[in-house]
Amino acid sequence: MDPARTESGPAESSRVPAEPRTRRRDRHGRGMRGPVAPPQVPLSASRADTFRDLVLDSVERLERRWPQLADVEFMVLDVPPSVPGEAVPLGGSMPAEKSGPARVVVYRRPVEIRSKSRDERALLVHEVVVEQVAELLGLSPESVDPRYGQD
Repeated sequence: MDPARTESGPAESSRVPAEPRTRRRDRHGRGMRGPVAPPQVPLSASRADTFRDLVLDSVERLERRWPQLADVEFMVLDVPPSVPGEAVPLGGSMPAEKSGPARVVVYRRPVEIRSKSRDERALLVHEVVVEQVAELLGLSPESVDPRYGQD
């Protein structure tokens, strides 16, 4: 015999109020499932994360030669602000102001569109970072990175 039921009906004193259950799937058995790939597989990294890593690799490469770049803030934005009649920039730089540090911005989507492979993308990202750092420092890109334009 069920201890929660008596002969006269359900026992009110032994009932536990039901807590709301979190549903992992909808009522038809579909819905959110687990990850497609484990975290250590490159498939699990998004395109934005991969692009950000390319920019960080390029910045680390330049910081070894130019320690003053530690004070520069490097950013990745998806798209540049649109300006009618002008070419779409791949990056930009802003000098330091009272309110904040100097900034270098790399625009992800224009760079991805102009590159076909991962290696080509990595090269283009590095060129954009070198060009923007050179503009910020008032130097030529070749003096910022001697290998600029040779790869």
